Amino acid sequence: MVNTKHTERIDNAIGLKNAQQTEEAIEAYRAILDEKSTNENILREQELAVLHLAEIYRELKLPKKLAELLRSSRDFMSTIAKAKTAKLIKSLIDMFSDIPDCLPLQIEVCRENIEWANQDKRIFLKQSLETRLVALYLDNKMYHESLTLISQLLKELKRLDDKMVLVEVQLLESRVCHALRNLPKARAALTSARTSANSIYCPPLLQAALDMQSGILHSEEKDYKTAYSYFFETFEGFSSQEDPKAVLALKYMLLCQIMLSNAEDVHAIIHGKVALRYAGPDIDAMKSVATAHQNRNLQEFETALATYNTELNEDPIIRTQLATLYDTLLEQNLVRIIEPFSRVEIAHIAEMVKLPAPQVEQKLSQMILDKTFHGILDQGAGCLIIFDEPKEDETYGTAIETLKQVDKVVSSLYQKASNLS
Repeated sequence: MVNTKHTERIDNAIGLKNAQQTEEAIEAYRAILDEKSTNENILREQELAVLHLAEIYRELKLPKKLAELLRSSRDFMSTIAKAKTAKLIKSLIDMFSDIPDCLPLQIEVCRENIEWANQDKRIFLKQSLETRLVALYLDNKMYHESLTLISQLLKELKRLDDKMVLVEVQLLESRVCHALRNLPKARAALTSARTSANSIYCPPLLQAALDMQSGILHSEEKDYKTAYSYFFETFEGFSSQEDPKAVLALKYMLLCQIMLSNAEDVHAIIHGKVALRYAGPDIDAMKSVATAHQNRNLQEFETALATYNTELNEDPIIRTQLATLYDTLLEQNLVRIIEPFSRVEIAHIAEMVKLPAPQVEQKLSQMILDKTFHGILDQGAGCLIIFDEPKEDETYGTAIETLKQVDKVVSSLYQKASNLS
């Protein structure tokens, strides 16, 4: 918000808003915006009026009114400093994020303002909005559009040598490639972003975002120790700036400890002084998963997933890792159940793990192919037959070793024959 002394009209409008007289407050702000003037005080008044009116529309969840305000304010924005215009437009576009189910409208408004900035030759505003548009495309899973715009932006930014925006765009490129499961390209883009960041002052929030992406890519490679250290740096960065993403970084920290089977460390982190500030459903969800994993209890794990569906399944990073963890836990349970048997009914195994028989049969089949244990499925009888661990046949190893020695002998004889001739 602009730091300037509120004029009497602005004070009155704020008073109406605080008194829950929203319609009157909207009319008061509109009256200020309808006034045509080049007076500096009135322009400051109008700048505040735009922001306050936008906040009302955000609180009332009226995205179309907010979009209309942005469009109707362009004439006024053309009369104020370019830096103020850029800040104002970005603030208004960001307000859409607090209104649910309006991402397509936010993208549309962002495109319109990019076109306006291009026509008005506001290059830096255009590039800043295009960077925001890439992030919106990513949120809306429009990956092809994201990569096309990133390619265009990178060419322009390298030519202008704008390192700060370049780091943001390269980081977004890494996130898009990761979403497309192109991990080598995601790592390459992140390396480029870090290289660019090393040559400038990197703000704490941007540095935290880089660390977050590093942690995510390391967790994809199952390197949970390194991932944890990056998420810890991320958590400290976001926490120091009072950023709400600190909760997400903390969740990822806990996830890494769960994947490393360090359930005790999960509880220690949760009860730490800093983490207590972020206590809530997100942290409770990770705590319940850690407890289920510690107890190796599949039912507890499924209960946690059902109870905290939003906190655990809506995040693709957590969902992917927990799916792996679920598979591991299921395998451990199945191996423990079948261990005493040489022949056991699939229905009995399914009853023990409280899962549908077809799902258990499919998992057992996969485990046999992966050689987790040795056996066959007798589908006619509905049974699993388990074999003893086969002894390793050393014949092939011995034969290969013999051939190597014969090769050495033949080579030596050939060398001697060559010297004699």
